Amino acid sequence: MQAPEESNAKESAPTELNQAKPVNHKKKDVFTRFATHTARLAGTPLSFGVAVAIIAAWALTGPIFNFSDTWQLVINTSTTIVTFLMVFLIQNTQNRDSEALHLKLDELIRATRGAKNALIDLEDLTQEELDAFKRKFAVMAEKGRLEDAEDLADLIAETSEETRKKDKHPRRH
Repeated sequence: MQAPEESNAKESAPTELNQAKPVNHKKKDVFTRFATHTARLAGTPLSFGVAVAIIAAWALTGPIFNFSDTWQLVINTSTTIVTFLMVFLIQNTQNRDSEALHLKLDELIRATRGAKNALIDLEDLTQEELDAFKRKFAVMAEKGRLEDAEDLADLIAETSEETRKKDKHPRRH
């Protein structure tokens, strides 16, 4: 445990990161803006309602078109095209969100005293390297659980002893 006067954050010495110029978010490319807007819009209740309405309208027109192959082909083709395009739009948005999250975590690791800077950019490692890190952390976690179990056992023993003492000398009201 750190002493109270110690700070968890490293000294905020001037670095390229905290002196970087603000990003002009308006300069995003057209596809990025379109993908972000479309992915957000697709996840709204309004979009879900519109999709349900389109399917209901399609289903209601079935008797008019005698449930023909063409009638079925319209909905099959439409949903296939929309799904195909949405996969790319949503993947683009998720990739950028994931990248931003990794960068934020990397900065927290970098700025936190005692953190392992080797964990920065883990997402760029091979699967074998990730597995090696995972094994090391599994060992650390097991050691931590054993230490915590000893502390927990001590706490339970103390609590049980206090409870027994109270039971022997109940307060009278």
